[in-house]
Amino acid sequence: MAELLTVARPYAKAAFEYARDHDALDSWSQSLNFLGVVVANSDVRRLLGNPIYGNDKKVSLLTDMTPGEQDDALHRFLVVLAEQGRLTSLKSIAEQFEHLRAEHEQRIEVNVISAYKLDSKQKTKLANALKKRLNREISITTRVDKSLIGGVILRAGDTVIDGSVRGRLNRLSEALTA
Repeated sequence: MAELLTVARPYAKAAFEYARDHDALDSWSQSLNFLGVVVANSDVRRLLGNPIYGNDKKVSLLTDMTPGEQDDALHRFLVVLAEQGRLTSLKSIAEQFEHLRAEHEQRIEVNVISAYKLDSKQKTKLANALKKRLNREISITTRVDKSLIGGVILRAGDTVIDGSVRGRLNRLSEALTA
């Protein structure tokens, strides 16, 4: 997994910088995400790994599948990936691209796991508090996990805030047994 991220990072950075400089973040984001899903398919991966098909054929196949207007720069990007044997890394490249885009747009996805379903007022209050604390636009997704007993767990990028009763009980247990 770490190797895939290392391989994907420079390609994602190059794609992001091109898309940003040419005001094409949306279209590149859609195309890369679509292609990432396509190459995750085992049949497509097998086809891309088949030496019978040349790089031109593989790139042509992926370009023809991509929805929307055909972008010459995206085609050239796929050619470079094909020449380097990195077409199967498109999913990781798309994920890295989205991280760079979110950073550029100063937004962050926050996953909230709560013991009970949050209503819209609670979500708004939480989003406003996080926006102030993280200085970013916040997008919240919620999930219910009754085993938390009470409270919430927040995941925002690499930051995890465990404010659940279960988490507090676990920390208390660890402190008592240490």
